[in-house]
Amino acid sequence: MRCLQVLVFCMSLTIGGVTATVPSPALKTTAMPASSMLAPSTKPVVHEVVASWYGPGFAGRLTTSGERFDPRRLSAASVTVPLGSVVKVENPANGRSVRVRITDCGPYVPGRTLDLSRRAAQKIGIAHQGIARLRVTAIKIPRNADADRCLK
Repeated sequence: MRCLQVLVFCMSLTIGGVTATVPSPALKTTAMPASSMLAPSTKPVVHEVVASWYGPGFAGRLTTSGERFDPRRLSAASVTVPLGSVVKVENPANGRSVRVRITDCGPYVPGRTLDLSRRAAQKIGIAHQGIARLRVTAIKIPRNADADRCLK
């Protein structure tokens, strides 16, 4: 999309007691550089976390967001990331990544900060090992997110 800036001058003419305004030709038309229309980009913050995945006993239970937990969906639980957020989770050991939505609080195991659904764990290759060091990058955080909800 291009925005054009046009500068036009108008001159007043008085002929026989009648005043008329006559526009002059456009002096210069310039395209605005695209960089002036875009907000400055910021580099996303990447967090290294120790993560696990929900066991089968949680299937069907209500999550903190009010949804029923489905291990076949791409979701996760976090104590530090606000509910409703979408994050990219990457396994640096194999380079595979997945986007998940935070729907629950947890895990409540010392040293862990993220619990993935079984499907998310399978997609990044940690379902067999159970626990892994992963990289988490926030993609979308809701405007009305309560960052402290899971800490209460």
